[in-house]
Amino acid sequence: MSFRGTTIVAVRKDGHVAIAGDGQVTNGDTIMKGNARKVRRIFNDKIIVGFAGSTADAFTLYDLFEKKLSEQNGDITRASVKLAQEWRMDRALRKLEAMILATDGKKIFLISGVGDVLEPEFDAIAIGSGGNYALSAARAYLDAGVALSAKEIALKSMAIASSICIYTDSTFTVEEL
Repeated sequence: MSFRGTTIVAVRKDGHVAIAGDGQVTNGDTIMKGNARKVRRIFNDKIIVGFAGSTADAFTLYDLFEKKLSEQNGDITRASVKLAQEWRMDRALRKLEAMILATDGKKIFLISGVGDVLEPEFDAIAIGSGGNYALSAARAYLDAGVALSAKEIALKSMAIASSICIYTDSTFTVEEL
């Protein structure tokens, strides 16, 4: 799945995880909104999620993910797998067009409607149209051992992505655990 109109990046460093996202919403080649909030806290502020894709679909998935977290007593691994399973198997959910990054401050998962529950090999992962740019920047900062926090790396990576990807703006939301 490839989504235009957003970039979400997650970075883990020194025991902290930050997820940052831009605020641009596009319809074709038109910017419809520049301050959407695509990164938010759920499950009593214990989990951070960020989405790429259809906004309505993302809200549906946020609600379902929060339900799975409750059913799994906050276990993000099990809740992520259960969400991916239901998303892939349910005829109505299968049509949802979105991807989610989620963290509990320790683990980070990419969850998709094709059944993927991926934990990054390195300490960064990104989705959306500018995801590859943000991921490359984040990994470069992490590999260089710069004296920046996870939050600072996420924001700098988003700034680089927004300077390259026309579907990513420079209005960022970032949350950190």
